[in-house]
Amino acid sequence: MLSERRLQVLRAIVQDYVGTEEPVGSKALTERHNLGVSPATVRNDMAALEDEGFIAQPHTSAGRIPTDKGYRLFVDKLAGVKPMTGPERRAIQNFLDGAVDLDDVVARTVRLLAQLTRQVAVVQYPSLTRSTVRHVELLSLAPARVMLVLITDTGRVEQRMVDCPAPFGEASLADLRARLNSRIAGRRFADVPQLVEDLPEAFDAEDRGTVSTVLSTLLETLVEENEERLMIGGTANLTRFGHDFPLTIRPVLEALEEQVVLLKLLGEAGDSGMTVRIGHENAYEGLNSTSVVSVGYGSGGEAVAKLGVVGPTRMDYPGTMGAVRAVARYVGQILAES
Repeated sequence: MLSERRLQVLRAIVQDYVGTEEPVGSKALTERHNLGVSPATVRNDMAALEDEGFIAQPHTSAGRIPTDKGYRLFVDKLAGVKPMTGPERRAIQNFLDGAVDLDDVVARTVRLLAQLTRQVAVVQYPSLTRSTVRHVELLSLAPARVMLVLITDTGRVEQRMVDCPAPFGEASLADLRARLNSRIAGRRFADVPQLVEDLPEAFDAEDRGTVSTVLSTLLETLVEENEERLMIGGTANLTRFGHDFPLTIRPVLEALEEQVVLLKLLGEAGDSGMTVRIGHENAYEGLNSTSVVSVGYGSGGEAVAKLGVVGPTRMDYPGTMGAVRAVARYVGQILAES
């Protein structure tokens, strides 16, 4: 266990290195921070921190920089989440309140996160599997053609065309719409198949084929894989941190193009807590020089998706965590009200 003083020295090294981009020496630490000890004592503390792998000496510089292990301890024990100021909170709310639909919410969220953190922002669309049905609309387009519209509690709208095996009258369509909504509105997607299983039996024999076809299309919509969609923004921000990546930012850019990699980085959508993965904690080798800060968002108490940022390990963790958490909270409120 590190002593309280050595923890303070580590915190000071992280803060100075993030702020100045320069390796930190003992003299600078004692001048900038009220550590209450001599430079010689700080040097001893730095030597101990280096021995334990929390800081390292780049090249032959006299200064030290935090390692992944040092950043990890800083995030876990030393860094509070920096709260957003009143004007910042109002700016977030005003920017997101102007959104007209779910796509616009996601696009605005990506732009906002990238601007606030000056990192790469990643936002996952709400997962269908974690959503509930708000309403199902059925519209007659032709005697044997129906449009099915599925509206979720997160504001997501899915439309499908259904070619029916036989003409389906307006009265029957209205009956099916009413019965469907009475059974599944407000229910989780996972419960829907069981809730509509016997619905065709409630209709006359000549309409059962069409009812089954409509239900089949509905169930296909619920399980389609297109829910795993992401939007990414602010990639150009990485060019500001060229010296933070050992050789080139190319592996980072290649990783950011892989949807599967990003989804794994963000983590499970159902986990609403804050996750910070630092450097080599990221399983994908191309992202070993980056950190990922992510959190779940959703309406009510349950997360339906994740959002977060990717940037160099030399990151303002308290500020980034505060911004990510604040934006997630506002997006959740918008979904709840939509």
